[in-house]
Amino acid sequence: MSARFIEAVSNARRVRRRAWLAAVALALLAPPVLADRASDAPEARDASLPLPARPASHADALARWRDAQDMSAWAGAYFEYDMARALALSESERHAGRAPAITEPARFFEQPRGVCVDLARFGLETLQVIAPQTRPRYLMIEFDPLTLQGRVLRRHWLVVYEQGGQLFFTADSKRPGAVAGPYPDLASFIADYAAYRDRGIVAHREADSLHKQARATARQHRLPAPP
Repeated sequence: MSARFIEAVSNARRVRRRAWLAAVALALLAPPVLADRASDAPEARDASLPLPARPASHADALARWRDAQDMSAWAGAYFEYDMARALALSESERHAGRAPAITEPARFFEQPRGVCVDLARFGLETLQVIAPQTRPRYLMIEFDPLTLQGRVLRRHWLVVYEQGGQLFFTADSKRPGAVAGPYPDLASFIADYAAYRDRGIVAHREADSLHKQARATARQHRLPAPP
């Protein structure tokens, strides 16, 4: 094998290595791909983060978890969004009387897959057991309507609770591993959330129940139309 051939092979390898390093550098410098903020599906999870310990059962979780951070760490690691279920729970299907029931917390723990209202129910009923002093309750946000595959989607559910005189927000399918706060009042959070989701919010209300009769006693706020 001639020295000239060996040198040519070596040069080719150096060129390929430089090209690979350049590609890696470009990948590192490239801006991250943003998730669709109009969707209720979660932002992409950082796969490099270690998974938290998974309790053996829902009862075990209720015995071990102490606060919203414990519950949110689990949800952020294991919650999966179900788009087919989102369509089944759309305004269109609810008005037609075809919407399925909201998943019970014990069942949701065993298979943490669903939509915003499933996670919100799990979050609320979990906090009612592990941290009742925080007065957890539902927050329903009504967005400008979005039509997907012929179905109207507008409502989004999460949980609001109190701590130290401030408001915190959790069990949000868009960012299931997060606890947002502290906020001095609900209006401050709503303004931030509308900007984060890049979607107009036309109304919101707090409620202790998902049932329709809660509307009579829920604190509801309808935002004024833009000028």
